[in-house]
Amino acid sequence: MLSESILPDVPLAHHEGALTHLSMEPVMAELIALNGELPVFSPTPDPFGTLVRNVTGQQLSVKAADRIYARLVEQLGTISAPNILATTGDDLRAVGLSWAKVRTIQAIAGAAHSGQVDFAHLSSLPDEEIIRELVPLPGIGRWTVEMFLMFALARPNVFSMGDLALRQHLERRHPDQPAAEVLALWAPYRTLAARYIWAEGARSKKGGGAPA
Repeated sequence: MLSESILPDVPLAHHEGALTHLSMEPVMAELIALNGELPVFSPTPDPFGTLVRNVTGQQLSVKAADRIYARLVEQLGTISAPNILATTGDDLRAVGLSWAKVRTIQAIAGAAHSGQVDFAHLSSLPDEEIIRELVPLPGIGRWTVEMFLMFALARPNVFSMGDLALRQHLERRHPDQPAAEVLALWAPYRTLAARYIWAEGARSKKGGGAPA
């Protein structure tokens, strides 16, 4: 069983200890029982490319995001900082990206090229340091980085108060308990707690919600 004192920034090899710990809190125990086991995430080997893909897919359906990303790969050949910087904004826009996303992708590529953000070693940094590294980039907010931490870097102790579904869950299921107190009960496995909240939302609606 995993130790509950596991370092927050270390991805989990399995969920055994996390499920035991989260099930001590009644509401989360209910969500786990209803939704069963969720897949264990592994960190991406390409943080730069994954962040670019995340940006291209924001506020789009999965099908639309996949279609635009496929066009971007066709346009660039390889998703890399040099290839993005060598491509005009008009050509990036032509694959279906909004101008805001074009600017963000160019900013990510510029930060990688200049060394402002060292993507090769980004995954070795603590969560909050990664947030501080990426949030200054145009179009990258804290929510975007928190989703990147959770889904791309497989960080186990992230919970986004900027996510409406997560915030509404706390308000609805823990109305008399401060959010910080609930999150303290779920630490150091708050990412998995968030995924169960999303999974229950998707199950209840028979689709939709953030991916679990």
